[in-house]
Amino acid sequence: MKVEKFKVLLYLKKSGLDKSGKAPIMGRITVNNSMAQFSSKLSCTPTLWNPRESRLDGKSREAVETNQKIEKLLLAVHSAFDSLVERKKPFDAESVKNLYQGSMNSQTTLLALLDRHMDELRSRIGIDCAPTTLSGYVYTHRSLGKFIKKKFKTKDVAFGQLNEQFIREYQDFVLGELGYSLDTVRHYLAILKKICKLAFKEGISEKFHFAYYKLPKQKITTPKALSRESFEKIRDLDIPKNRPSTRFTRDLFLFACYTGTAYADVSRITRENLFTDEEGCLWLKYARKKTDYRARVKLLPEAIALIEKYRDESRETLFPFQSAEQVKANMKGLRVMAEIKEPMTYHSGRHSFASLITLEEGVPIETISRMLGHSNIQTTQIYARVTPKKLFEDMDQLIEATQDLKLIL
Repeated sequence: MKVEKFKVLLYLKKSGLDKSGKAPIMGRITVNNSMAQFSSKLSCTPTLWNPRESRLDGKSREAVETNQKIEKLLLAVHSAFDSLVERKKPFDAESVKNLYQGSMNSQTTLLALLDRHMDELRSRIGIDCAPTTLSGYVYTHRSLGKFIKKKFKTKDVAFGQLNEQFIREYQDFVLGELGYSLDTVRHYLAILKKICKLAFKEGISEKFHFAYYKLPKQKITTPKALSRESFEKIRDLDIPKNRPSTRFTRDLFLFACYTGTAYADVSRITRENLFTDEEGCLWLKYARKKTDYRARVKLLPEAIALIEKYRDESRETLFPFQSAEQVKANMKGLRVMAEIKEPMTYHSGRHSFASLITLEEGVPIETISRMLGHSNIQTTQIYARVTPKKLFEDMDQLIEATQDLKLIL
């Protein structure tokens, strides 16, 4: 069916004022040559009504609340129309009206469903959801709200209004007008797709929107691990006794180098995270704060020594607390004191564990992945880059294995 005309008009029925002097807001749907009238079940003070905009003027409480309800109403009517178009069967204005009136009370819009999902995440923080996970949804909601307001002149959209053009223009909007990075955009789009999947699964949306939309390629950067020379400089650095905060940061950093723990994890692990196996070896097992994936690593003697150094039965955590700001400041000081030219942060210790402590010593990458608590081995392959020492050793083995071979032309 070819639709040449579709219009929704709202108007006041001034002849039907109620006891408070408000007039009912009526609606008229036009599809090609057919028309259907309906009651919006809304009313307003006649002097506030703007017939050209089909909205109430001003910022009074009545105007704001009624305009929000009008926006929801129009979204529902357009969603009903879009659903009928997708069915590719003949319909008229009365069909749109009937579908709209049947779904209005149960209509769930994009940002409304995102709000509901965010509320669920808030209730799970500290259980199986990290605060950083929720913040990603908050920023996605904020950017979607800005995009919808600019494109649709409304505060929300129905799932029936979504199409491929929507997600492409949203991607361009976040990249161009908001100026966010490609990795950030990729994260926002993934959340949008997840909400659309949830809508389809719950029957809110008739389609699984953007199911086959390909996310922009992720920018892969090789994490910066310390060279062995720089690692030894930090390890052997003689720090004055009058700088206990810096000495403690150095020890925390070395623990990261020996175990692969991130700051968010080392600051909260306790003795309950320590386990002894059948052979008497001590293990550290913990759920990563960032992903909730379990990491497990057999402790080296150096790591055990650091735990014993700061052992305090009156404290729950293995190490005393030091704020992220203090750690960051002390890491800069350590870099200067050790005369290290390469960039160095606390997280460099985690990368150094992957490269120096494990990969160079021949630990299989699958094992390293479990030690680091990665959800997939591809992430570990980025962390555990091939170091010069490992490259030279592999080449020496290759040369030794092929030295007796003869090249036949």
